[in-house]
Amino acid sequence: MSTLQRVKCQAKAHPLAMDAVLAAGVLVCMVAGSFVEPRHRDSVSWALRTPDLLSLVLITLGAAALVFRRRAPMTVLCLTGTVSVIESVTGDPRAPVAMSAVIALYTVASTTDRPTTWRVGLVTMTVLTGSAMAAGSLPWYAQENLAIFAWTGIGATAGDAVRSRRAFVQAIRERAERAERTREEEARRRVAEERLRIARDLHDVVAHHIALVNVQAGVAAHVMDKRPDQAKEALAHVREASRSALNELRATVGLLRQSGDPEAPTEPAPGLDRLDELTGTFRNAGLHIEVARADQDTTLPAAVDLAAYRIIQEALTNVQKHAGPQAKAEVSVVRVGPHIEITVLDDGSGENDTPGSGGGHGLLGMRERVSALRGTLTTGPRYGGGFRVHAILPVKNRTPGEDPA
Repeated sequence: MSTLQRVKCQAKAHPLAMDAVLAAGVLVCMVAGSFVEPRHRDSVSWALRTPDLLSLVLITLGAAALVFRRRAPMTVLCLTGTVSVIESVTGDPRAPVAMSAVIALYTVASTTDRPTTWRVGLVTMTVLTGSAMAAGSLPWYAQENLAIFAWTGIGATAGDAVRSRRAFVQAIRERAERAERTREEEARRRVAEERLRIARDLHDVVAHHIALVNVQAGVAAHVMDKRPDQAKEALAHVREASRSALNELRATVGLLRQSGDPEAPTEPAPGLDRLDELTGTFRNAGLHIEVARADQDTTLPAAVDLAAYRIIQEALTNVQKHAGPQAKAEVSVVRVGPHIEITVLDDGSGENDTPGSGGGHGLLGMRERVSALRGTLTTGPRYGGGFRVHAILPVKNRTPGEDPA
């Protein structure tokens, strides 16, 4: 830390002590100036003189008032201005008492706003200069009178400049702190969104495949003794579902790797192009599914394509888990204007329970996916039995400021 910085720190920590030091320095300067008398005859010269007792008292009062200039700047200015006027009227020759008023005016200008500085500065210059010119012992055009006018103007201008610079530095500091807080909040928001996205993917992958494994394992256990061939087929489906689950888990967890990691997965995220493969896994588990597509081979953005796949996957998983053993499901993918509509229906009796009644995160995850893409999702029981999932997704991703119409 430099010497100047240490001085600034000490001044902020002990302002009253620093003002006392300043007042002592001003006192020394005013006392030294009171012993010097300028002469203006053939040339400018200086001579020693003995100041009056009243001048020394006024000098002491003006300097002592500066100790409290930060606590009561207007009061100190009034006091120093009063002793300066008294010295201008009675002093012959005049002592530099006005120096204390200049310091007090600087303090007022540096701690108030600009309009107040203009008003107080004009009043101070008018009173001090006017009293010196009108009631002083010197002619009105004397150099000492003009010096009072100049120095009071300099004090007000310097204080206003210091106040403006201080406000400018404070504004820059606040702007930097606000920008830092904004960056931290944005980083936390993105981390939270990424956690939610990974949690949704993990839930969809695990719930889908574990449900299939559970069904196929139950079939294998049921027919193991009487129909071993069918049991082997069910176990083969269990193995295939397990392998698929591991692959998708590896791909999902691989998103947490760094972009330069050579072990990061390169396989694209699943989309509607794998819809037949997805429904095939459910058919192998015994679920009757009918698929109808009228999307005219629409090419979807990666985020929309993945969301459509996951919505169908989660909806069919709920049918498998909750709709009962004899349930049938219908899946439709239709392009309607600038949107693609996805509908999953089932006619199950709901003998086990209804989707979402067990406190799971399937419907919540679907809703979060759709909301992230600014689409709409409708879920609920059907009249006459069964459950309906209906999602409307935009074919093109919209920017945050774009009109959703």
